[in-house]
Amino acid sequence: MNSAALPEACCAWADFGPLTADPQQAPWSALAPLGLRLNTTGGTPQQGTEVRVGRDLNCLRVLFVSVDSHPWATFTERDAPLYKEEVVEVFLDTVGDGWGYFELEVNPNNAVLDLCMRRVRSGFRKDFSWRCEGLETVVRIFEGGWAAELSLPFASLTLGAPQAGEKWRVNFTRIDRPEGASRELSAWSPTGFEQFHMPDRFGVLVFV
Repeated sequence: MNSAALPEACCAWADFGPLTADPQQAPWSALAPLGLRLNTTGGTPQQGTEVRVGRDLNCLRVLFVSVDSHPWATFTERDAPLYKEEVVEVFLDTVGDGWGYFELEVNPNNAVLDLCMRRVRSGFRKDFSWRCEGLETVVRIFEGGWAAELSLPFASLTLGAPQAGEKWRVNFTRIDRPEGASRELSAWSPTGFEQFHMPDRFGVLVFV
């Protein structure tokens, strides 16, 4: 079992405007980035990824910025199996008991996959009928990489906006499939295995 300490990050309030997927724009430029590490070893990925996270009155905001010599994807429709190509992912256990969590994915085409994972005797069952109502995403391709910004309404994730001091269990992950190279899995809180679906390894997001 992976005994590494779980990472913890603060989710501060900021005056977010329209989605830009641009880390140079305020308020993203003032928020400290979180680095992703190799999911199996905790080492440094060949193509790195940074994540910034914040909140406003109604939404959780997440920005991925990925180094990528060749961002690619073919899927364009909602709820396609984006994980078979290149993608960034957000995992959210808003209760923190490990019995269920939300998963949201965005690929370089700005296609979205949103689902809910529920624990059953054999592991976890995927519920593709769940929709993150009001979800907004924007993707920006730039020289040397791509960025994806997500705005997730609290009303679709929990009963109300988190209070100061409230904690969620979360993970931020990426699947990179470079040309001529092996698949690379990276995560803010590495699981130590070739998969991300381990809620006991999710990090801690503290709302301030």
